[in-house]
Amino acid sequence: MLTRRRLGLLAAPLMLPAVARAQGQWPDRAVTLVVPWAAGGSTDAVARILAQRLSQDTGRSFVVDNRTGANGTIGFNSVARARPDGTTLLVSTVSTYAMAPWLYQLPYDNERDFVGIGRLAAMPIIMVVNPAFPARNVQEFVQLARQPNHRITYANSGTGSSTHLATELFLQEARIEIPDVGYRGGGPAVQAVLANETPMVFQAASGILPQIQAGTLRALGVASAERSPLAPEIPTFAEQGFRGVVVEEHIALQGPAGLPPEIVRRAHEVAKAAMEAQETRQRLATLAVVPTVGTPEEWPAYFAAENAKWRDMIRARNIRVQ
Repeated sequence: MLTRRRLGLLAAPLMLPAVARAQGQWPDRAVTLVVPWAAGGSTDAVARILAQRLSQDTGRSFVVDNRTGANGTIGFNSVARARPDGTTLLVSTVSTYAMAPWLYQLPYDNERDFVGIGRLAAMPIIMVVNPAFPARNVQEFVQLARQPNHRITYANSGTGSSTHLATELFLQEARIEIPDVGYRGGGPAVQAVLANETPMVFQAASGILPQIQAGTLRALGVASAERSPLAPEIPTFAEQGFRGVVVEEHIALQGPAGLPPEIVRRAHEVAKAAMEAQETRQRLATLAVVPTVGTPEEWPAYFAAENAKWRDMIRARNIRVQ
């Protein structure tokens, strides 16, 4: 379990007595932000925006290191084994810190080996259909899916992905069953719906907002707790009677277990300032990403709730990665 000691806070560097600096000072060296996903994706883009702003604000060098493979777990494993001195931090996603533990055998303990510095941002996940599909809202979609011998399918961008699990959560909540059609990633899955190979997909807003705005995809619902400021016209699932369908691709900042409380606090402070800067907000909006900065103190309860939610759903739906 995370301890209160790990979630302590950091006084500003260079203003501490020598003894305190020796015990909790952030080393005056470059900081590596490990991204467990390939360069060019949304998480990588957020990490690079953050690194640039942190370097500008602190005068310290922040660099992004993409350590990919095994659905994000290689990058996680490298941080779990890093020296807990603040020079290696992890830009993580809910799909790896809350979903992966229930789908894979991990070489690390997802709870014991990391400390949470806090959430950074969220990418809304939206349910969309081809415009030729007759449903214009979630209730109409469910009614059609409850008809005997329906032929509705959905595009699956990868078993165990956050969008796949969001779809399965919706099916569980709506008490309907729809077979999936597998695709190699979010891009091909969206293209399949655009081509009407399959009528529906759940996808992060970054991959579909332009098509929604152009009318080539119809949005039925956003899986956020509240309407997204990026597309306020799209109602939530809760508004349409499906209160349990709340899924966002959260991006968070974590460090290796044993990270001094002072460094946890300082990392949170500078990350919060960087993410909430107006220029950062504007750059993130172009990626369909919304800053949702959380605190180290909030992390344990959030982490526990997300893990319990996805553990229960994955077991109930008997989801297995082949």
